[in-house]
Formats: sequence, C-alpha cells, structure tokens
Amino acid sequence: MALTGPRELLATWEAGLDRDAAGRALLLHRAARPEATADALLAVPVGRRAADLFGLRRVLFGERMQVRVECGRCAEAMEFDLDAAQFAAPAADTAADDGVLRVADGGWVVDFRLPTVADLAAVARALDAPSAALAPPDPQQLLLARCTVSATRDGEPLPADALPGALPEKVRHRLAEEAERADPTAEITLSIACPECGEATPAELDIADYLWTELDAWARDVLLDVHLLATAYGWSEPEILALSPQRRRYYLELCADA
Repeated sequence: MALTGPRELLATWEAGLDRDAAGRALLLHRAARPEATADALLAVPVGRRAADLFGLRRVLFGERMQVRVECGRCAEAMEFDLDAAQFAAPAADTAADDGVLRVADGGWVVDFRLPTVADLAAVARALDAPSAALAPPDPQQLLLARCTVSATRDGEPLPADALPGALPEKVRHRLAEEAERADPTAEITLSIACPECGEATPAELDIADYLWTELDAWARDVLLDVHLLATAYGWSEPEILALSPQRRRYYLELCADA
C-alpha cells in the first residue's frame, strides 16, 4: 500500500469533485495503487478493489471506522465501530492460475471469472441506456452473461447470453457461493440489532463512498488550515502542507491565542 501525502490527496479530492461515484472510486483506487494503469484498475475484481480501499483507509485515517445506520423498523439511529483491518487483508486466491472458477452440477459445467470494476461499469451503462426504460434488464443476468467464460449442459455448449434463461436456480446459487468464497469483500452486508426494538437491520457498507466522505471532510479542514496559516504568516500552500499535522495544529493554536 503506497503512502500518499497531503498534496496528492488534495489533488485526488479536487479531481473527484465533479465526478460521479464510479469516477471517485477509481480515483481512490489509483491513490491506493499509484503504480497501476487505469486499465489494470478496471480489471481488478470488485472485492479486491474494496480490500485495497480498506487498506488505504487504514493508512489515511486509522483502523477504527464509525458506521451509522437507521433501524428499518423503528427508525432509531444506531452507531457502531468497525475495524478496517478486518476487510483490508488480501483474500485468498481460490481461482485457477488463469483466474477462472468452475461450478459443475447436474450436468452443467460453468467456467466463469469474478466480476470486475469494468463489468459493473458496463452493467450500469446498460441500465442507463434509453432502451432500458422500456424493458429494464436484470443486472444479475447481465453480470452472469459478461463473466461466463464457457458453459455446457450435458456436454453441449451454450452461449453466455443464453444462460440467464436456461440456468437452474440451484446452479445460480452455486455460482454465487463460489464467487463469494473467492472474493468475499465484493459485497459487505452487516446485520445490526437495534438496541431499542431488537430488530436486525441489514446495512450495506460501500467503502468507496465511505472513504470519499472522509476525504472530503479532511480536505476542507486542511484547506481551512492553509487559509488561516497563510493569512497569519504569509506562507504558501506547499510550505504549509509540508508541515506535519502536529506542527500545523500548534501554529493554529498560537494564532488563536494571539
């Protein structure tokens, strides 16, 4: 995990201000893996990108994460802590050397790969297409067709786009289980018990959205520090950012006491 300085983080934040959620997630991933090309980042499985972002979060803001959720039954506001290290550890690679997973069940043999960031982007574009307004496609079916490498039924090959209508529910379930086992952080759903009514509320944690919110708050605080110190001492932004957070805070305290 690369260590990213305040100047680079501010540049990432500035670049993301006019991006959508997918664009911001890509910028954050590039901050976590600055040596990777854009194409390489798009080819990363979804859960492994999440693990990278959890790792970046640990480096930038520490391991303790505060999560807030509203009870689905009584609307009670709940807050709890998570440990980013729990999700940042790299998942064991259970795929074959070529990245292909296989499920064989009831005469079906399906070879597939894990969904990548590029796959999610393609599905999102398909859902936003003008034709989708007339007959909205099923995103799970689109992912299945995109990620299937090959499929046979009783030895007879089937095209990937025919699978959504032909694949038995049992085999679909096996595919989902195998994908989750190989890429467990692809979808993080927490079950939170409400202290007021006892109802368990499922809460999905989107680390890219969570981390962007933290980065946005951090960047605005840092720019306020720059403004105050530049006004008080006449220093430039690079000079102020070169100070450690501790020294910057001390100078701000001196300004407040003056």
